Amino acid sequence: MNATTKAYIALIFVCIVWGTTYMAIWVGVEHYPPFLFAGVRQTVAGFILITAALMFNKKKDLTKANILRQMLIGFLMLTLGNGCVTYGEKYIPSGIAALLCSMMPLFAVMFNLVFSRKDHFNAAIGFGLLLGVCGVGLIFRHNLADLTKPAYVGGMVAVLLATCSWALGSILNKKNVDPVNPFLNSGMQLFFGGLFMLMLSPAVDSYKDFQLWNTHGIAALVYLIIFGSVLAYAAYMYELSVLPVGIATIYAYINPLIAVIVGYLVLKEEVNIYTGMAFVTIVISVYLVNRGYRKQHKLDQEKISKMAGAFPESLPADS
Repeated sequence: MNATTKAYIALIFVCIVWGTTYMAIWVGVEHYPPFLFAGVRQTVAGFILITAALMFNKKKDLTKANILRQMLIGFLMLTLGNGCVTYGEKYIPSGIAALLCSMMPLFAVMFNLVFSRKDHFNAAIGFGLLLGVCGVGLIFRHNLADLTKPAYVGGMVAVLLATCSWALGSILNKKNVDPVNPFLNSGMQLFFGGLFMLMLSPAVDSYKDFQLWNTHGIAALVYLIIFGSVLAYAAYMYELSVLPVGIATIYAYINPLIAVIVGYLVLKEEVNIYTGMAFVTIVISVYLVNRGYRKQHKLDQEKISKMAGAFPESLPADS
């Protein structure tokens, strides 16, 4: 099994698991302050992943430059990314949060266009991204009216900030050059991101009616630590290192659909014709973005081949 196949398997795992985390987060913030809840989740998950990474790979890069880099990525993707989503779900439904997060691949592609000279838009990628957002909109069309309520504005802004920050963090993480131990780096990102959330919690969270022990809240926390953070985050970092950003981040289109299915099976929420329409739309969008990136890379390879043929003496002997 080659690296690309493994990366696609990791992508499928991320799509399924992170699609269920919206409901788990919603359960958690019903009982615990958002940043405290998310901070405990990511700090514990980071410690577990760091320990596991060192057990299976003794190599480590503990240089100041690498640690600061992982701290920055952890702050963007976890403290602002996951922390603000968790905070937002305290005030807006998980469906709205999933809808807003579905815009993440669009932000990722836009950031990538700014930071990378070799990546560029084409018609398939652009249309696929827009179609994916429309598909998610079909799923949650009945929830959009709630966005006019003042109580939703703060939560909506928080999730939008999270979406943008996660996309930027993904781009920066993608630019890691030959990391010594990528899973150790992922663990450090989780740990530092969670630590920053715990530091922010007293200033952001309300501890009114706080319960230290709640069965449902603890169950949600354990699930999010093991599956949502340790396993899924490690899988995401792996597929992000192998696949183009536009494909690696396409889980953001699939997650809302998974969230609807979980809601139907567990919470008996309604599934209607718009759900089916959204599914078809999202599948088409995934295909278009995938095709667009494949076409882009194929054209790039053809250009390189033509240059090599025209100027063979300018290339190293082992190219």
